[in-house]
Amino acid sequence: MALSKNRIKYIRSLEQKKNRKADKVFLAEGPKLVGDLLGHFPCQFLLATSEWLSGNRSLSVTDITEVTEEELSRASLLKTPQQVLAVFRQPDEEWDTSVLSHSLCLALDDVQDPGNLGTIIRLADWFGIEHIFCSPNTVDVYNPKTIQATMGGIARVRLHYTPLPELIRSLKNIPVYGTFLDGKNMYEQPLSKNGLIVMGNEGNGIGQEVKALINRKLYIPNYPASRETSESLNVAIATAVVCAEFRRQAAWQ
Repeated sequence: MALSKNRIKYIRSLEQKKNRKADKVFLAEGPKLVGDLLGHFPCQFLLATSEWLSGNRSLSVTDITEVTEEELSRASLLKTPQQVLAVFRQPDEEWDTSVLSHSLCLALDDVQDPGNLGTIIRLADWFGIEHIFCSPNTVDVYNPKTIQATMGGIARVRLHYTPLPELIRSLKNIPVYGTFLDGKNMYEQPLSKNGLIVMGNEGNGIGQEVKALINRKLYIPNYPASRETSESLNVAIATAVVCAEFRRQAAWQ
């Protein structure tokens, strides 16, 4: 079946959140990413070159279109298209705060950059964190740039959009961590195996309403302490540093 102009138009329309939300779908591109997501999310349709299809014959996808590199470039949102493009169904969002009583979770307070969100999802996957709670103003997880940046981590990490103050107030006797310049040295504090780690907006950090509800304030120290340095770390890098220390301590508990 030839690639129609309407299908190209539809694929490119998925760059906009309103269109992704209306059809509850998202776009993924490239052999590694599409390969990771197949089997985790229902695939609505897939476009691929003959080269990719020849190495992936046993696909459980009903709508497959073989395309040329030129056709793929017309549909792709990437500067350099990569053999395969797929549109997947978004999963139904189901979650229970009880996961916080027995596992470590992340919360993101108005993270705006799609690349940062995707990298944080990839980090969560690496460190075995399966749930991320996002404020309503956090960038859409199904933004194509976010999906690409997850490098497949979105297959194993679930995101839930919810007002963070309400979420935190509902937690009982569960530690809620956040990083602040006036917090306690992270490497000198006992860190729990369960709870919520809150990371803030790229420019403004954690909002005041959420900050007031955090009961464990941490600080990532620079080295050496007396040296003049940058004002802060990128939120994704800070997330990596914090998660690494939580998992290091957990390994010794």
